[in-house]
Amino acid sequence: MSTYFIKDLEKLSGIKAHTIRIWEKRYNIVSPKRTDTNIRYYSNEDLKKILNVSILNRNGIKISEISKMTDSEIEDQVMNLNELDDDYQSYVENLTLTMIDLDEDRFDRTLSHLVTRIGFEQTLIKVIHPFLNKIGLLWLTGSINPAQEHFVSNLIRQKLIVGIDGASANATKNNKRFIMFLPEDEWHELSLLFYHYLIKNLGYEVIYLGQSVPHSDVVKVANIKRPDYIFTNITTTMPEDQFQAFLRELSSCFPKQTIFIGGQQIYEFSRAIPSNIVKVTSGEQFVQHL
Repeated sequence: MSTYFIKDLEKLSGIKAHTIRIWEKRYNIVSPKRTDTNIRYYSNEDLKKILNVSILNRNGIKISEISKMTDSEIEDQVMNLNELDDDYQSYVENLTLTMIDLDEDRFDRTLSHLVTRIGFEQTLIKVIHPFLNKIGLLWLTGSINPAQEHFVSNLIRQKLIVGIDGASANATKNNKRFIMFLPEDEWHELSLLFYHYLIKNLGYEVIYLGQSVPHSDVVKVANIKRPDYIFTNITTTMPEDQFQAFLRELSSCFPKQTIFIGGQQIYEFSRAIPSNIVKVTSGEQFVQHL
């Protein structure tokens, strides 16, 4: 069983630690155990309950009412909400629950329901991509274990590859070309696959190089294929000076191309970036830019 500290619950649920403590004291929502040094820690069941309670509370149910429900009643209410409203954050939290429980059936039901209602592309943009950003951050901070990440990553990867295959029919709509890759020692491919789908669905040609590609290989392919755009994504954090050098090298090697970069580090990077580099912060922003 995984254990979590209150900072992990805050990151996973979006509920402030102060609020969680109030819920504990006033409403007995969860009852954490304590380490030998008197630090609170929480179980999988505690985390699941906090996620479910946060969904109900955000959808207008008072915490005083939720505290009177049994765990099964809370779960039933959450499932009913997910069938009725457009609170996409609730779907993100629902997928987080499937990751914690390693529950493939619930994962498939949640995604199938969404795809039926809003279509595959909007499901990716409004739910899957925010969820990918969340698990990327959780992986970096050690708030989820590798088994949970691999489980949910493989499920999403399967869906994305099927979607990319289906989007290939649009590839002749646009004569512009992308090269997509992850830099050396970067193996977290899901966000790159997400944008691969969006790009193919818009009708662009894609040269997809995949994970951990040496910079010299990207340059060789670019010399042959003459792309209009370069796309990469960084999940594993680099030292800031190394990251800035990476940006400069990309910019100088591909001065005529627009270079799109996604990932947590580029979101938070506050230094000036070269003029031909575009920060990618969301699927909607990226599609609008194109």
